[in-house]
Amino acid sequence: MNTQNHPLNIAIIIPIYNVESYLRECLDSVIDQTYSNLSIILINDGSTDQSFAIAKEYFLKDSRIALISKPNAGLSDTRNVGLDYIQGQFNHLLTMPPPLRAY
Repeated sequence: MNTQNHPLNIAIIIPIYNVESYLRECLDSVIDQTYSNLSIILINDGSTDQSFAIAKEYFLKDSRIALISKPNAGLSDTRNVGLDYIQGQFNHLLTMPPPLRAY
């Protein structure tokens, strides 16, 4: 496939549950990527710390970010919510919790 004429859309689903101590590092590493066809889906899984507030801060400053908040139901359910959100919109999917290095 020629990606110059039809660039791939990449979605990064980030499940969030009580990760305030390293959420900023993770989100900074994702938003600093140079690939332009990038969507970032943040899903708060009922966090009881400041994780949702941090996610909202990033949502408000970067138009590539979507933010979903739901009651706690576990990691698999949270990922599935993200998959349902992007269904039919993207060619590839990367589900990741660790920071990414810019290339």
